[in-house]
Amino acid sequence: MSKTKNITIDWSSYDPGQAYDDMMDGSGRPRPAACELAAQLGALSPKELRDRQLAAEQAIVETGITFTVYSEGQNIDRAWPFDIVPRTLGRSEWETTEAGLKQRLRALNLFIDDVYHDQKIVKDGRFPREILESSKNFLPACVGATPTHRVWANICGSDLVRDKDGTIYVLEDNLRVPSGVSYMLENRSITKQVFPELFARQSIMPVDDYPAELFNMLVSLSPRPGDDPEVVVLTPGIYNSAYFEHSYLARRMGAELVEGRDLVVGDDDCVYMRAIEGLTRVDVIYSRINATFLDPEVFEKESLLGVPGLIRSWRAGKVAIANAPGTGVADDKVVYIFVPDMIRYYLDEEPILANVPTHQCANPEILPWILDHLEELVVKPANESGGYGMLVGPQSTAQERAEFRHIIQKNPRNYVAQPVITLSTVPTVIDRELEPRHVDLRPFILQGESMYVTPGGLTRVALRRGSLVVNSSQGGGSKDTWVVG
Repeated sequence: MSKTKNITIDWSSYDPGQAYDDMMDGSGRPRPAACELAAQLGALSPKELRDRQLAAEQAIVETGITFTVYSEGQNIDRAWPFDIVPRTLGRSEWETTEAGLKQRLRALNLFIDDVYHDQKIVKDGRFPREILESSKNFLPACVGATPTHRVWANICGSDLVRDKDGTIYVLEDNLRVPSGVSYMLENRSITKQVFPELFARQSIMPVDDYPAELFNMLVSLSPRPGDDPEVVVLTPGIYNSAYFEHSYLARRMGAELVEGRDLVVGDDDCVYMRAIEGLTRVDVIYSRINATFLDPEVFEKESLLGVPGLIRSWRAGKVAIANAPGTGVADDKVVYIFVPDMIRYYLDEEPILANVPTHQCANPEILPWILDHLEELVVKPANESGGYGMLVGPQSTAQERAEFRHIIQKNPRNYVAQPVITLSTVPTVIDRELEPRHVDLRPFILQGESMYVTPGGLTRVALRRGSLVVNSSQGGGSKDTWVVG
């Protein structure tokens, strides 16, 4: 054995600074859930660490795991950015987090159902009428509709962050077309190849059953529950940034992957899929298309992605759509502020998980303070995703802050402000060293006849030193997430 081989990773030089680190505590000792992993990493040489990272990257290329970046009018496919060092979470802490996520989605679905029916929460003065009336995601065409189980958001991806004191907060709820679960599954597959010995030594909760859980939830929505329901995944097509995921999930569920042109609504208001042998009735559509493009008869008249008559079929109860049209009314960062109150109102419970403290820019009493303190805040648009259109105050220039002051004042309803959360860190392979990088977590919650939460979820990591932006479209990557018993 060469001399270089005996040089191993030195944890004494690992310093996460003021952030809470998910692997090492403040005294430099591994946290209980990370003991086996820290020992395994500590036994590797820098070369072995780098070799395992390169092996993972090669496996990603060979498997064809990609995501699409829109740049200068072009769609650029890139290999999925992945770091081999998993994020570890203790099982007891996770059980509390899981309960909080279920509680949150139950309340959100009750809210959506309420605002499309009686609007009791508004009449009782617990939710501002002006926020609902100014919501671009409230769809009048959905008023009075009743999805199966009265559940509108069947798939939710809630983003969680951990502050420097260890508190877990919900940063936002993604309810329209939450994405990323295929990368969670592929991350686990690649990690098993990189660290097979660790899966034999400890109890790591599995995530591989997600496609089966998703399929069972979709089947539970069928208007023909006694038959063998036909489930399809509706995609905008190959140029969509999440097309890899659409095709991946369809394949794993044994469902057909279809585009709008493959479907037709018949005279009986049922939805049919065009096939070589003729028309086949469709019972459940897992839609990966924004609701306003689903039906050109009702929403965007020029849409080529949707199916004419689809909303008519859905309202008639002839087909189920997940997530239901209109769900986006709760996928709004201004509405997010009121989720703890929704939990108290609809469930008569105290929230298990806290929101990040969030200010409405539309509040005239607080807007002047927000405009004077932009250098200390994160300002986000109410309905954007992917890290676009936001201002991270401490990392911004004077010119960027001046531009944002103008933008906010022009349309304050569209913006919220939050304090900067020092996201927790996880060791990440940078060249041949382990360095702390900030992370968030997106678990996936399913609600149909019953509920399911992925053990862990998709950990996204900001690969740039000091960056708090974890989105892959903004230079971020991802890690496997272990819930360890």
